[in-house]
Amino acid sequence: MKANVETLRQRYQELSDELSKPESLNDQDAYRKLTREHSRVSKNLAFGEKWLSLGEQLDDSRELLKDESDPEMQEMIREEIGELEPAYAKAEEDLETALLPHDPNDDRDVILEVRAGTGGDEAALFAEEISRMYIRYAEKRGWKTELVDMTEGTAGGVKEVSYAVRGEGAFGILRWESGVHRVQRVPATESQGRVHTSAITVAALPEAEEVDLNIRNEDLRIDVYRAQGPGGQSVNTTDSAVRITHEPTGLVVQCQDEKSQHKNKAKAMKVLRSRLLEQAIMEQEAEMAAERKSQVGTGDRSAKIRTYNFPQSRVTDHRIGLTIHSLDAVMAGNLDEVVDAILAYRREEALAATRK
Repeated sequence: MKANVETLRQRYQELSDELSKPESLNDQDAYRKLTREHSRVSKNLAFGEKWLSLGEQLDDSRELLKDESDPEMQEMIREEIGELEPAYAKAEEDLETALLPHDPNDDRDVILEVRAGTGGDEAALFAEEISRMYIRYAEKRGWKTELVDMTEGTAGGVKEVSYAVRGEGAFGILRWESGVHRVQRVPATESQGRVHTSAITVAALPEAEEVDLNIRNEDLRIDVYRAQGPGGQSVNTTDSAVRITHEPTGLVVQCQDEKSQHKNKAKAMKVLRSRLLEQAIMEQEAEMAAERKSQVGTGDRSAKIRTYNFPQSRVTDHRIGLTIHSLDAVMAGNLDEVVDAILAYRREEALAATRK
């Protein structure tokens, strides 16, 4: 892997030189991509340098042990080697993980969509709780969230809600949240105390930039209307809500969160670009589907991925067989235990594939 570390050094220097050029600032989209790659390569290089340093220390200690005749010094060197060996093994594993093929989409921001599914009013209430869970999780990670659009439920909760989530590596982490989330609990409206099962869907879309896709104006149908609240009543007196239809694909997006028609249109276009980008990514993944045998899958939102059982305070991720009994903490945004387990599973699978 020494050759890989040298390649990282060269790439780090190339990116540093590129970023230092005044003309790099002229194209902000290109500059952002450069800074993202520079940050990623810098972190990977740090893993490589640590692995090399520990390897040198280990080699030096082993050579020293061969030449040392004093029993006390030998014992001290053996202790040092005993500490260095696991540290070196861990550094090697970290470097192997860092050298795995990188999906550039993982660096993107996210459009996170939560929709009520089966279960009526209870599903709408749970959809709102799950959206709050992700907002709290984002806050804990230092990410920023921005409401894009929301349709309230008739008896509380939300029929659907979408947020922009912006932060380092957001899509690479949240992409595995896409799918069906099932809740088992006694609804507030249940008089007999029976546990009901409801479901919502979550979709994590990589936020697209304007340079990613060529969307022609003639392919768009843009309708404006008055924003609607629960029950369909108008909530303002101007036609500020915007609905955009992409006629070649039939995709429809809408936004009514802002009072300004211009701002709603801008937000709706962001969602449309992200959905079109997701569609392109899914088409690429479909071509590779025959080669994939991952338990976690590709984040297909039609698949049931997780169950939240309130009576037992249990959260189960069905893709990796993980069950934890700290539902209150999870709903408060403490998702690290679940997310880290999924990411670790993905890494192990990817590493196993490279070692075959």
